[in-house]
Amino acid sequence: MTNYIMSFLVGGLICVIAQIIMDKTTITPGLILVSFVTIGVILGALNIYDIIIKYGKAGATIPLPGFGYSLAKATIKEVKTNGLVGAFTGGIKGAAGGITGAVFFGYIAALIFNSKTKG
Repeated sequence: MTNYIMSFLVGGLICVIAQIIMDKTTITPGLILVSFVTIGVILGALNIYDIIIKYGKAGATIPLPGFGYSLAKATIKEVKTNGLVGAFTGGIKGAAGGITGAVFFGYIAALIFNSKTKG
């Protein structure tokens, strides 16, 4: 039960921070998205995000900083294994499942809900 509560609190806090930034600043959602992924990469590379994941579990791994963390950890591992080439291949290998899922389910949602571009 504690895992569920901590996941909810950590994931919710990440979302609350993003919402406050959107409401109180003129920063675009796209820049917030990129910033959160970048923060996840930095915190992952410094092993700080490991502590957040220890307590927040899925609440820390599923939001955008968790994606950045996955990219950083996979890249670091690949560089240690394959050298400089790993800097180019590690992130893709580590995040392939998440990227594939996002593309697949995004496509399914677009078919079901008849999506249109804003204009």
